[in-house]
Amino acid sequence: MGRGSEPGVQPPPRNRMVVSILALLGLLVSLYMLAHALGLAAGTLMCGLGDCEKVQDSPYAWIGPAPVSGLGVVGYLALLLVALLGLHPPFQQSRAVPLILLGGSVVGVGFSAYLTYLEAFVIQAWCQWCVASAVIMVLLFLACLPEGRALRSPAGS
Repeated sequence: MGRGSEPGVQPPPRNRMVVSILALLGLLVSLYMLAHALGLAAGTLMCGLGDCEKVQDSPYAWIGPAPVSGLGVVGYLALLLVALLGLHPPFQQSRAVPLILLGGSVVGVGFSAYLTYLEAFVIQAWCQWCVASAVIMVLLFLACLPEGRALRSPAGS
């Protein structure tokens, strides 16, 4: 038993700490893109590589009245909050936490793959922020894979 450990108290799952950090990074990228999409960011979109303006000005940057970056904000924020909640002892053994983390990351990586396809084959331009978000989402998905063990184990064990 390590220093500061109490008998019967398990340390928080490390992958949830990683998920929290990655979700925070994704949230920051999405917030920047959302601020630009809503005209809240002063000046042009900062893009050192690629053609971010072409991607952001395409019809695929919006789904109806909502900017795609807004969906990113909601998704990353949800994953961040659930991962942080899952670090607390009362929720460490919850079956809802791994289900939401794994399911949310699967949806996120699938949507990111679709957006990456659009950039490559439809828009034919790359946005470094979109690529960064897609990489973060893939890493987040990989960090959520250990949650599958919690879903396979019997409830309460």
